Amino acid sequence: MRTHNVAVIPGDGIGTEVIGAGKKVLEALAKKNGDFTFNFEEFDWSSQRYLDQGQYIPEGGLEKLATFDAIYFGAVGSQQVPDHISLWELRLAICQGFDQYANVRPARVLPGVNSRLQHADKIDWVIIRENSEGEYSGNGGRVHRGLPDEVATEVSIFSRKGIERIHRFAFEMAQSRPRKQLTLVTKSNAQRHGMVLWDEIFFEVAKEYPDVSIDRELVDAVTTRMVLKPETLDVVVATNLHADILSDLAAALSGSLGIAPTANLNPERQFPSMFEPIHGSAFDIAGQGIANPVGSFWTAVMMLEHLGEQLAAERLMAAIERLTASGLQTKDLGGTATTHDVTLAICSDIESQA
Repeated sequence: MRTHNVAVIPGDGIGTEVIGAGKKVLEALAKKNGDFTFNFEEFDWSSQRYLDQGQYIPEGGLEKLATFDAIYFGAVGSQQVPDHISLWELRLAICQGFDQYANVRPARVLPGVNSRLQHADKIDWVIIRENSEGEYSGNGGRVHRGLPDEVATEVSIFSRKGIERIHRFAFEMAQSRPRKQLTLVTKSNAQRHGMVLWDEIFFEVAKEYPDVSIDRELVDAVTTRMVLKPETLDVVVATNLHADILSDLAAALSGSLGIAPTANLNPERQFPSMFEPIHGSAFDIAGQGIANPVGSFWTAVMMLEHLGEQLAAERLMAAIERLTASGLQTKDLGGTATTHDVTLAICSDIESQA
């Protein structure tokens, strides 16, 4: 019997609701498969903890987290804590502390989900986001605070090591997919130092993958391409900021932020990887029981694949697609189902599978 030790960080807002639902589904899968189990340990690293104790992660917290096989994360963000504090003190502290440099966000329209985009059925993308440096390196500062000549700097960091490894990861992702196509997103026409290096290294690495077809697109141009010509894209690699924006657009074009998953990977597996739905804490609907848990379920699929449980991952993805096709959908997709309704339906589907 295989045991997977998973650290669970529900976080804030609807994160607690959808991760609770995800745990139920994962336990149903483990029971159905019968050859593995989960050992979940929950960490109350939330904004309320920060307000009460002045910190999200306690002393020694990351060291303990490092002992797990994976991290299942809900959301972080509070109306009482500035966003730059909650993001850097929790999510980015984990991503950067565990060198989770490859952020992977798949996007496609699930059966039965309506997109406002014409030809949305052509969406089948994977957006690869550099997750450790770039525009979110944290390099910068402020001087002359409160004075008329106050200045703030936000310095993007692009290192050869960081760029090369994310491009190589993206090429290998493209190589594993049928179309073997990779699009480089850049803004090197205006950002003439770091982004030029970003481009140069991409074309250097491309020589190692002659079977992958490549193209280059400015970030503003690729947004129009996503909307007008979705069939022309497959795997996309972009910087931390650019991919952060593009992946939310991809989720919206696919029907809802509520269904989109994310994996924050340390590909070398020196540290645990972290898996999270992309929707955020959504305090406007928190506590109402109407949050869409499909994003947390699809995120669980990615975690299962990472843990080597391919059969269980396929079982769960099939159940998700049958669910969305059935019309049982939450409010964000135009339905009336609750978080509990959707979770129960997925668990029932898993139990009934051969």
